[in-house]
Amino acid sequence: MLWIVAALAWLITVAAYLANVAAAHRWKTELSDPTFGPFTALAVIIPMLLGARLAQQARGAGVVVFGCSVVLVVLVGAWITGDWITCDGAIRRWHPGYYLPTAAAGLLAGGASAALGFTTLSRVLFGLGITSFVLLGSIISLRLYVVPDFPPPLLPTIAIELAPPVVAGSSWFAINGGKVDTPVEILGGLALLMLLVQFRLIPLYLRAPFGPGFWAFSFPFAATVTFGVHWLAAEHVRGGAALGYALAGILTAGFALLAVPTVTGLIHGTFLPRVPVTGGR
Repeated sequence: MLWIVAALAWLITVAAYLANVAAAHRWKTELSDPTFGPFTALAVIIPMLLGARLAQQARGAGVVVFGCSVVLVVLVGAWITGDWITCDGAIRRWHPGYYLPTAAAGLLAGGASAALGFTTLSRVLFGLGITSFVLLGSIISLRLYVVPDFPPPLLPTIAIELAPPVVAGSSWFAINGGKVDTPVEILGGLALLMLLVQFRLIPLYLRAPFGPGFWAFSFPFAATVTFGVHWLAAEHVRGGAALGYALAGILTAGFALLAVPTVTGLIHGTFLPRVPVTGGR
């Protein structure tokens, strides 16, 4: 039921988004936009996950949806990466959302491929994701460490720094058969550091006005709980099931904290940013 709700939410959001792009005639510039361009990859990442889940109920249809989405994910990631190379982008415009088109997409695709039994493909896509994480991580870390004045609406996207190690860990669990091995332990160490960093950043997050950027908290923490549950299962921790349910409950409460002000903001027209229209009518 939740997957069906997710699919409907994706359809509604993509339809509204494409209508907005068409109305503003942004077809040629959307992917190359230095601020919002990386987030467009989510439009093709989500159906990849939906296809992998659908394959559990209808193998043929799910594999088709998954396969088409993986092709789109790789093509979109390649196109956006090419834009980063060819365009004169100032490092001030970089933010952790730049992980999405290649690092996050590749890691998610690798784990989903393994779950579907495509072993070789899973390792290829995991390699795409983990190497992109290493390459992009150096640039994004440099931007966060030494370049001041991070735009307040984008401050919550710093939470995305937590996502790559935990997504990589869950994907590797799917590839290696659910065993705690050296790669998982290394990724777990980085994930722990990034999780603890989030507590230090709370005063920074409080400076940001509530808006779409706050939903950047949702995926990293959901992925962290997923990684943790996989680890508990792999280690056969006593009481692990109860702890997993507790983590899921805390995560659900966090989603509610995001959903309530989001709905309120949408009703009052304060959630989405308003961009002035240039030129006369």
